[in-house]
Amino acid sequence: MMVSSRQTGRAEVSAPPAGAPIPLYDFQPPVGTPYGLEVTTIEDFFANHDAWPWSPPHPCRATFHYLIHVTSGVLHHDVDHITRTVTQGQWLWVRPGHTLCFHPPGTARGPFILFEPTVLRAETVRLLAPVTSHDAPAVLTPHPDDAHWAERTALQLLDEHRALGRRPLDLHHALRRSLLEALLLRLAHSPSATTLPPAAPDRRATVYRRFLDALELHFREQHRVDDYARLLGCSVRTLTRAAQDATGTGARQVIDERRLLEARRLLGPARWTARAVAAHLVFPDAADFGRFFRNHTGLTPAAYAARADQQESSSSPGH
Repeated sequence: MMVSSRQTGRAEVSAPPAGAPIPLYDFQPPVGTPYGLEVTTIEDFFANHDAWPWSPPHPCRATFHYLIHVTSGVLHHDVDHITRTVTQGQWLWVRPGHTLCFHPPGTARGPFILFEPTVLRAETVRLLAPVTSHDAPAVLTPHPDDAHWAERTALQLLDEHRALGRRPLDLHHALRRSLLEALLLRLAHSPSATTLPPAAPDRRATVYRRFLDALELHFREQHRVDDYARLLGCSVRTLTRAAQDATGTGARQVIDERRLLEARRLLGPARWTARAVAAHLVFPDAADFGRFFRNHTGLTPAAYAARADQQESSSSPGH
């Protein structure tokens, strides 16, 4: 595990050994930052913490949320082994537990907010539940009616964070938390950003949330839509419509994407063989898994693993 000093921005970073699990990073704000919430800017964060886990970049996971708003330039960031491009006006929201990998910030500028899950109140967590699932979008493009408001709120949050000592500590934190919760709720439920459109019927939204819960428990061994319909006590037609309302695709595509995500995680940083992944995800054999993976990615499992190795080697010291 990396040993770091967030005060100096210096760290000793080494590549994880082959086959090692993806390292997990805890929230480590600068000394004196209260209550599990840090607010800074992209440029300041990278300047002050230039060896956090991006120098050289390696996949990792975090126990906390972070939210980045790009006000100018372009930001590239890997979430679950897929490179996301965040352009001016967009937001990147990475939830705890996802596999992530930083790229150099380049020209990107804007607010950078990091916070532990316990910062949010229970009612806020409940209202955010539809957009904190494993397949919630990482890149958000809020509706124009919300975009300007969200940017102003993020800048107010940054100003309040920097004003530590101006007010009593409990009031200071209450203001920061209120601004953060308002920002998250507005972003999460902006019509063009939410995973579950506001117009979706409540019953279908509930079915879809229950489907995601069941999928997370059973994606290894349950691969058919009717398997999940039976688990949920609904018809295949109801489940299909719920998935279409929520994602624009069918339930089968949601199942396949979850299996594919796990396959990428295991073939990439975890260095599993295609045969081991096939057995873990309960494919009949490695050949059947190979066809599934190639049909969805355009690459064989071996080619994907080789590309992941090459990317890691090129980012290691001395390259």
